[in-house]
Amino acid sequence: MRTLSPHAVHRALRPIAALGLLPALLLTACGSGTSGGKESAAAAPAAAASTLKINTSPEQNRIRAEKAEEVAAKVPAAIRARGELVVGVTGDGIPPLTFLADDDSTVIGVESDIAQLVADVLGLRLRLERTSWENLFLAVKSGKDDVGFSNITVTEERKDIYDFATYRVDQLAFEAAADGKITKIAQPSDIAGLKVAVGSGTNQEKILLDWDERNKKAGLAPIEVQYYQRPADYYLALKSGRIDLYFGPNPTSSYHAAVSGDTRIVGTVSGGGDSLQGLIAGMTQKGNGVVGPVSEALNTVIKNGKYGAVLKRWGLSNEALPASQVNPPGLPRPTKK
Repeated sequence: MRTLSPHAVHRALRPIAALGLLPALLLTACGSGTSGGKESAAAAPAAAASTLKINTSPEQNRIRAEKAEEVAAKVPAAIRARGELVVGVTGDGIPPLTFLADDDSTVIGVESDIAQLVADVLGLRLRLERTSWENLFLAVKSGKDDVGFSNITVTEERKDIYDFATYRVDQLAFEAAADGKITKIAQPSDIAGLKVAVGSGTNQEKILLDWDERNKKAGLAPIEVQYYQRPADYYLALKSGRIDLYFGPNPTSSYHAAVSGDTRIVGTVSGGGDSLQGLIAGMTQKGNGVVGPVSEALNTVIKNGKYGAVLKRWGLSNEALPASQVNPPGLPRPTKK
């Protein structure tokens, strides 16, 4: 079977969803894993689903929320005067996070749906700004974008520059070839001597390099880290045997494994590493007064059920949080050598 591009992946989903097979494949994969030997918040068994129908057309008919006047009043005056919330998203992602619809131009996915709910509660129009992962951070730091919604993990380093409002647990997955010999990754020693692809500058890269350092201190073989720019590239490398594993966000890896049939999830860990449950958050410029209203908007839709409906729509109910927090403990700083 050929390796699917990001757009081909979500197109290939439709016949599977129509048969009602995807929930079992996707939700089971998302709902199992280990975190340093401890069960993580996202490892709870996913609730049984009936048929998950994915709409990949530009006409999304997004779930909408009502304006909350008391929350909207807390939005900084300049943004209220502008009348729109500018949200940065990565432009070429993989389902179900942020990806392009069938027209190859409209951004859809769970991240844009959550952003829509936040804008609704704040009484603002939503303007999505597509950008690269690297430029997303620059756009938020400069104030060009009000918020970044792009599967961003809270880290202690990032908190020096940005504020965070949490809205999902962070799970990472090891993805291997479906017909390969690797069947389980549960601890650092399991990756010793393997070739592993990971995104540069991501928190999963930090966790991977930390595991590698622990292995080397224990006298185990180092890993060979490889970097690729596009999902199609690392999936081709995985299929051809040039890499043994891809280490990335659990939702996208589980989605790809379920749809393509070329890969399988062989282990999950918390995006926070061994020490805490990682958290995904909306990211704002530090101290500009935006994070508070964003967090309150998230808590509003958590309480009224709109948030849960969005996660269910994309098969991510098992990554729900009971409440949004501002700047909770994040992924620890790298240890100094």
